[in-house]
Order: sequence, then C-alpha cells, then structure tokens
Amino acid sequence: MVKIRLRRIGAKKAPFYRVVVADSRFPRDGRFIEEIGTYNPLTEPAEIKIDTDRALEWIKNGAQPTDTVKSLLKRTGAIQ
Repeated sequence: MVKIRLRRIGAKKAPFYRVVVADSRFPRDGRFIEEIGTYNPLTEPAEIKIDTDRALEWIKNGAQPTDTVKSLLKRTGAIQ
C-alpha cells in the first residue's frame, strides 16, 4: 500500500520532516517514491509547505495519508 507520511531528517532534539509518498513496507527514513513537502514543528507557528496538488493527486490514486499528514493537510486547507 502507498502511504503519504513523514520522513524525519532533523538532528537529535531538533526534528524536521519531509512529507513523502512511500510504500508502507519500507522503513520510515528509507526509500520513497516522491517528496511532496516539508514540515518544521519548531517554528512558531509550525511551518508547513506541502504541494497540495500532488498530495490530492496521490490520494485520488489510492495513497493513504497517515493521521499526522492528514491533520497537516487539514491545517493547510487541502482537505476537509
């Protein structure tokens, strides 16, 4: 199954995430199909940059967003 999920790339105690489309069988920080955005929870307010067109295209084709990514998409206004 293809999932839209977060990939951690930040240092210890300084998380920074990329929003990626990946096969659910691969590890969290492993191989992915496409990078569609970034998420920085340390800034105030949290910085969310997601290519909503690509995210909606992947969802339309059957990709399942994780709970966290779904809440990020709701915060950006991509989904309801």
